[in-house]
Amino acid sequence: MTMNIDNNESSLGIVISGSLSEGIRVRLTNPTTVELVKVGTFVSINGENLKFFGVITDISLGASDHNIEYGSIESSNTFVKEVMSGTTTFGEIIVHPMLTLYNTEDIDTAFEKPLPAKTIPNHFAKVSSATEQDIERVFGSESDNVFWVGHPLDMESKLCLNIKELVTRTNGVFGKSGTGKTFLTRLLLIGILQSDSASNLIFDMANEYGWRGYSENINEVKGLKQLFPSKVAVFSLDETNSKKRGLTPDYVVKFGLEEIEYGDIAILKDLLNLTDLALDAVYVLEHHYGRKNWLKMFLSLQGRDSISNIAEKLNFHEGTLISLHNRLSRIHRFNFIDKTQSHQSVEKILEYLQRGIHVVLEFGRYEHNALAYILVTNLITRRIHQKYVELTETSFTKNKKPKPIVITIEEAHRFLTPSIAPKTIFGTIAREMRKYNVTLLIVDQRPSSIDGEIMSQIGTKFACLLDNEKDVDAVLTGVHGSRKLRSVLASLDSKQQALIFGHSLPMPVVIKTREYGTPESYRSFGISNKQDQIEIDREELFGEN
Repeated sequence: MTMNIDNNESSLGIVISGSLSEGIRVRLTNPTTVELVKVGTFVSINGENLKFFGVITDISLGASDHNIEYGSIESSNTFVKEVMSGTTTFGEIIVHPMLTLYNTEDIDTAFEKPLPAKTIPNHFAKVSSATEQDIERVFGSESDNVFWVGHPLDMESKLCLNIKELVTRTNGVFGKSGTGKTFLTRLLLIGILQSDSASNLIFDMANEYGWRGYSENINEVKGLKQLFPSKVAVFSLDETNSKKRGLTPDYVVKFGLEEIEYGDIAILKDLLNLTDLALDAVYVLEHHYGRKNWLKMFLSLQGRDSISNIAEKLNFHEGTLISLHNRLSRIHRFNFIDKTQSHQSVEKILEYLQRGIHVVLEFGRYEHNALAYILVTNLITRRIHQKYVELTETSFTKNKKPKPIVITIEEAHRFLTPSIAPKTIFGTIAREMRKYNVTLLIVDQRPSSIDGEIMSQIGTKFACLLDNEKDVDAVLTGVHGSRKLRSVLASLDSKQQALIFGHSLPMPVVIKTREYGTPESYRSFGISNKQDQIEIDREELFGEN
């Protein structure tokens, strides 16, 4: 004889029918419960021998007498409604069973690892709201490698992620503008930082992660550097802009012209409006002048005659090279490009990352300049990947792998479209699945623009509200039970909710994301310096933030 291990469960109803593929039909035992139940809620089902964990994927109203649909009943007649509720009329939910555990009080068995559901409970099995103990059994509790990311719907329990598992693959945060992608991304970055499972390299396109950011109501929130000053370094492409925002960067990033190669130009094809013939010319110029000198030598050409001479020498059309010269001059004009000497910016970034210090690269005045963003991120990432290939291959003989790196990129579709992804370093990293200890954290509001092969290989997906059908299809590509998850994704609130599913979780789950931006939230990260205490006291005394 088995016994339920949870004595304080909130009963919802009983199993009346269903299947493993279509879901379990549950009749609600309390007629008023239907208005309180939400799609995406986590529930448990107590079977004879197994305890099932699942998610509510649909809610409906049922009636044992179908003539009731065509009858005339006054809504004000409470007596008739009370008589019929729960007997003639009732509420139903569909539960998608995802995990199973042995339903027993035996401690060793009760806390064993949950397994994917491959069967279903019997008729009349009791269905209940999940308890805090259920959440802990399935998702674990806070520890060095397990990070609290939010709460299950309508629960105060802490839902945790296995960060050590998370960083072993490329992951993605998706959602339309204003849904809280940036705040959720900050939480994941803090989880990685506190677990020390990898070093973060964050390409901070909008200057949101380093020193400070802003919430939707324009309230200022602390960036990673303020919260973890000894563990985070802010690099900047624009020192003047950083100082205007109250930050002296740890390092000012510059690049020499000799650092830019064919691959850095190829990814800019659309932004520079380059033809295939122009790219062929870049390839030839690189071989003619040498990999380190081609751009500097080509841009130093002055006047039509000098360009005509090299065009004739290389057997290229004069007009093609003149047009290419004009377009590449846009790169020449960036202040972070040094025309005279080389720099060690990438080496400095690598030095910090290998020491376990997380690097945020701010773009300053270039935050809306797609050309600068793509050029810099590709240039740095390509060289880091090259270095990590060398370090990883060397580690086989030294038996010491380099510190893993997670690279965060926003507007990821710019690097990972079907036409570009196979040619970029970002596509290579996404497909390698941490072969060389480098993975991506992709942040984007247009997942449908990302190559399907890349999307299918993303380890864990964090999906905030998406209102475009193509984007929903892209996020759910290759996911088992995607039809059921579609209804869950469509029901998310417009802010601070996300559907999480993939490699680092035992089952999909909807969460309300953890708070970020209040003194209490900072304190929950273990931040407890004197200034934080002053802010906490001020808020408690005066209601200020």
